[in-house]
Amino acid sequence: MNERLNGTRMRVLYERGPGPKGPVVYWMSRDQRVADNWALLYAQAEALRRKVPVYVVFCLVTSFLGATKRSFSFMLKGLVSVEQELKEKRIPFYCEMGDPAYCIPRFVARVSAGLLITDFDPLKIKRQWKEKVGRAVTVSFYEVDAHNIVPCWVASDKAEYGAYTLRPKLHRVFAAYCTNIPRVKRHPYLQMFKKNPFPWKKAMVQIDACHGNVFGINSVSGEKEARRQMRTFIKKRLNRYDEARNDPVQEGQSGLSPYLHFGQLAPQRVAYEVIKSPLPMKKKEGFLEELVIRRELADNFCFYNEQYDSCAGFPFWARKTLDEHRGDKRRYVYTQRKLENAETHDPLWNAAQKEMVVTGTMHGYLRMYWAKKILEWTRTPEGALAIATFLNDTYELDGRDPNGYAGLAWSIGGVHDRAWPERNIFGKIRYMNDAGCKRKFAVTEYIQRVKQL
Repeated sequence: MNERLNGTRMRVLYERGPGPKGPVVYWMSRDQRVADNWALLYAQAEALRRKVPVYVVFCLVTSFLGATKRSFSFMLKGLVSVEQELKEKRIPFYCEMGDPAYCIPRFVARVSAGLLITDFDPLKIKRQWKEKVGRAVTVSFYEVDAHNIVPCWVASDKAEYGAYTLRPKLHRVFAAYCTNIPRVKRHPYLQMFKKNPFPWKKAMVQIDACHGNVFGINSVSGEKEARRQMRTFIKKRLNRYDEARNDPVQEGQSGLSPYLHFGQLAPQRVAYEVIKSPLPMKKKEGFLEELVIRRELADNFCFYNEQYDSCAGFPFWARKTLDEHRGDKRRYVYTQRKLENAETHDPLWNAAQKEMVVTGTMHGYLRMYWAKKILEWTRTPEGALAIATFLNDTYELDGRDPNGYAGLAWSIGGVHDRAWPERNIFGKIRYMNDAGCKRKFAVTEYIQRVKQL
């Protein structure tokens, strides 16, 4: 990619002028990989220009948005591979544990850093951390969008109404941005700062204490596994993605969501390899729509709408219609505990919930049905969104993600959707029922499969 486009991936958070001739520090957060990481590449380019080392630091927050043992286990296994990959590149990896607002400035000062770089994340908590870190450090602080193919602030400067308004903006510049990605070089400047062993056992004890009731999942993670999964999908399932993706009985989805969420796999790498594959473009368009348009739309939603995780973030028409139907009689009303334990009258909904609890994933089509039924079976939209967010972030490996927040806002609050014919409880929010599911796939077979998990 040319220098002009590469430069648009970076934005200045705090400019402090020339700093000390110390190492460039990359605070790794959302994008937990070495390959195809624009933030790491930018940090190395700056370090090479300054002729200084690069340090990578990760800050582990054991109370992050309700993340549980299964999520931390998946993430920590991936970070072990990050450390190994960086070692081969002569780039030291450090891991801190605690509040980033304190740990990152302390690390920057301790190593006498000359520049701090981090990766982009639209979530409020990450932006709050960055604001506190930026006020505390005395060096320049830059942010690089290593997650989106077209950087979020380049794709659009406002919250988009829906995919139909963002799509043309992305299409105009997509080819220029979706290129092959350079490799991180073996770094010529190495100066090891004293490194204390990371307290992995202490971290897991803390995680168990907070989240020990949610069991881990014996899954393989890390960027090498992520790439293997990507290659398998492109070779074996991409050709039938459009026909199979809305059928939970078939293995039609990519299975890449957890790897994308933890930044172990770059969406740009996936898009590049998909486009490069020999399949006709018609066979690729459905998947690229989800990977590029819908995923970047979710980042746009969270970046430009600070109320992305509350009903206040719903469009006006949706809030109005939900308010008008607050008093509607609910045939079924379930508590959070009943829903969590899959104790409803609906065998399909129960199966979807159990699949998520057991495997850490739920089929994408069923996620919509699952969330809409929570709206139907709770007393208020606010209660429905709170319960759905809790369950999603507790059990899904890819919870606490813009895709999840945007998906729940679409299902419960009409975000990125339009008004539909009015009905009880839902008002003009799009409705789904089990009859529609039965037309899409073999519901009984799906339920039986979940029972065998």
